Amino acid sequence: MLAHLTLVVADYDEAIDYFCSTLRFDLIEDQPLGNNKRWVLVRPRGGGSSLLLARAATTKQQAFVGNQTGGRVGFFLHTDDFERDFEAMRARGVKFVETPRDESYGKVIVFEDLYGNRWDLVEPHRNDGAA
Repeated sequence: MLAHLTLVVADYDEAIDYFCSTLRFDLIEDQPLGNNKRWVLVRPRGGGSSLLLARAATTKQQAFVGNQTGGRVGFFLHTDDFERDFEAMRARGVKFVETPRDESYGKVIVFEDLYGNRWDLVEPHRNDGAA
């Protein structure tokens, strides 16, 4: 099981606020590590892998905040009710960069987090054998 993925952020508290208030993730852990570092884990409600929010500590790391995947979608958030979550996220100010579309794998829309990293909100098609 993949436990954590690192997301380089500009500021711990603004990132926690965005992921927990805007995207409705759960704050799993927030522990000081010394030298102004913290171990901050957030995870989508309902479980799964978590994000380690790591504050950029060097100029080189700061250059990657918001562009960790070179402008490609790098993160995928699944939902069991696309319309509900799309409308709720839009109401909370999430920046969508396109209109919803249907793909072979499900209903999807691209959004950007507070730093500009691209995410897919996806409601996968059910594979229940129905024709």
